[in-house]
Amino acid sequence: MSIASFMRMKAENRRIVMVTSYDYPTAAIADAVGVDSILVGDSYGMVVLGYESTIPVTIEELLPVCRAVRRGAAHPLLIGDLPFMSFQVSPEEAIRTAGRFVKEGGMEAVKIEGGSEVSRTVESISRAGIPVLGHIGVTPQTATLHGGYRVQGRSVDSGDKLVEDAKSLEEAGVFGIVLEMVTEEVAKVVTETVSVPTIGIGSGRFCDGQVLVLHDLIGLYPSFTPKFAKRYVDVAGMIKQALQNFAVEVRNGVFPEEQHVFRMDEDQRARLVSKRKI
Repeated sequence: MSIASFMRMKAENRRIVMVTSYDYPTAAIADAVGVDSILVGDSYGMVVLGYESTIPVTIEELLPVCRAVRRGAAHPLLIGDLPFMSFQVSPEEAIRTAGRFVKEGGMEAVKIEGGSEVSRTVESISRAGIPVLGHIGVTPQTATLHGGYRVQGRSVDSGDKLVEDAKSLEEAGVFGIVLEMVTEEVAKVVTETVSVPTIGIGSGRFCDGQVLVLHDLIGLYPSFTPKFAKRYVDVAGMIKQALQNFAVEVRNGVFPEEQHVFRMDEDQRARLVSKRKI
């Protein structure tokens, strides 16, 4: 999967499938299933490290995760999320950060949160030869500035602002735009306005693709499930049951069983028995 593939999928009206991954095993599974893109999101800080938000996540925490995902996935387009304050200071610093995600993390593109205010940064990174995925609507890194995790585009004026942000990002050179928690009506307008693909997360049915946090769709983050996320399986419940069964069997002497143990050869066992008798 390439940047050109993304553009072609929009033109051919084929929906893009994107999912987050934070380790080798899930990346390998996503690769085998045939997802179009994997995002190594800064949501890693919340669903894996236990942070209360994505704000504390650092470059040094994300790069090893990127490398693990790279080792597990050969076919999807791999995108690294630039964490908070890793690109805001200056376009030059943003280029260096994006470069690290490509050179050290093995990513093929990076994602940046923000609208027209980050257009100059997006343009700088793109000119450096690094593809950029935009992200507007609810932007977790700056959610507190916009009243928290509130649906965006509920009014005509706010909808117009999102459309202008999308156009600004497109002009700056993004190859796609994530729309997070945007009303379906506005997301549809944005999708029809820009020539690059839109990837929705809680933004309705008319985006060019959809992305979900892996832990939300498999039920591995029981602390909170967003309204827009569909849980396809309860992995947390399955793990809990498995651990309970393991604990019961260990305490009752049921595990390990015959098939779980290793034995000496007959002659060695005979020598051991003979030696113990002496």
